[in-house]
Amino acid sequence: MSDTVTAVRAAEPAESVTAPVVDVVVPVYNEEVDLGPCVRRLHAFLMVNFPFTARITIADNASTDASLRVARQLAADFDGVRVVHLDRKGRGRALREVWRGSDAQVVAYMDVDLSTDLNALLPLVAPLVSGHSDLAIGTRLASSSRVVRGPKREIISRCYNLILRTSLQAKFSDAQCGFKAMRSQVARMVLPLVEDGEWFFDTELLVLAERIGLRIHEVPVDWIDDPDSRVDIVDTARKDLRGIWRVGRALGSGRLPINDLRAAIGREPLVEGVPLGMVGQLVRFGMVGIASTLAYLLLYVLLQSITGAQLANFLALLITAIGNTAANRAFTFGVRGSAQAVSHQLQGLTIFGIGLALTSGSLFALHHWAPGAAVHLELAVLVIANLLATLVRFVGLRWVFRKAGAHDAAGSR
Repeated sequence: MSDTVTAVRAAEPAESVTAPVVDVVVPVYNEEVDLGPCVRRLHAFLMVNFPFTARITIADNASTDASLRVARQLAADFDGVRVVHLDRKGRGRALREVWRGSDAQVVAYMDVDLSTDLNALLPLVAPLVSGHSDLAIGTRLASSSRVVRGPKREIISRCYNLILRTSLQAKFSDAQCGFKAMRSQVARMVLPLVEDGEWFFDTELLVLAERIGLRIHEVPVDWIDDPDSRVDIVDTARKDLRGIWRVGRALGSGRLPINDLRAAIGREPLVEGVPLGMVGQLVRFGMVGIASTLAYLLLYVLLQSITGAQLANFLALLITAIGNTAANRAFTFGVRGSAQAVSHQLQGLTIFGIGLALTSGSLFALHHWAPGAAVHLELAVLVIANLLATLVRFVGLRWVFRKAGAHDAAGSR
């Protein structure tokens, strides 16, 4: 069910108004006391210290106190302030609604308590305005950040980000700092995939951005904890863990169209002729190749005395080829889920046939010229033949998984 959204703007001239460069969203829920001082301070800062045209959007998400009335009064008192009201509660829901509908070049948000020093706003949005980065976040966990908060919140924050790094392989340092910005064009493409409408919204957005290959810029911030925070830590932690499980399953099953978005908004290769992500793919392919080669040699040695050299080579190569294709599908090229898995294996077996021809041909030639060749000489010939087969396999698998895109674009930042 779609949310009901209403917008109230300050009085504007009849002529068309140029869209601002930056739209700073302040999501609020029952903040009638802090909202006025926040908007006045933020408005004064934008007028005096900010070089880009900016608008403040107060996103009231179903407040039950006088927050909406205060917001409308602020919109009437100040140019460049507007109000958007949603009938359902949720910071993420409010941000998604406002960001997707904004006409600004860059959309940002900050918490109403202004815990983050406003001097970090320009470093946050400048790389987005210039086009260098796609998404920017404030981080309280960088070594150069200056943070004042209690040990309980500090431990919870660091543990949460550690969980993200271990469970979802996240590279960003601080998921929940209420100070972020994004290029609007990119936001409109990514936000429809973000399901959470509450506190996990930030984390889900960042994880998807990394997987798609967006460039994330991090800004160390000065940050002072709000002792009057109304966040229910236990309930938020429970929902965050549930969100991590949901996103992890979606990524693992291939349900999210990550590859399509990579293709739509991915960055061009740095070097002409070297496709985006190829270096990382080569590294991962090499790791899989080393493991499968060792398994192949072990199987060959175990089977050779029982079946003979040619059949042992066939069986060892077939078994490891199936495992190699599955491992490269998930690990090297980032293809998840069961869709086309059988087709990929069949294409992998075609590549296996090429490798079989190279290795079997090498064994045939060896036995023709040295009929009594020892096992260690056979292994040496097979290793050389497998090196050539490996090159063929990489080119072939890259073609098979050509829609996977650049798996390590996020990790290479």
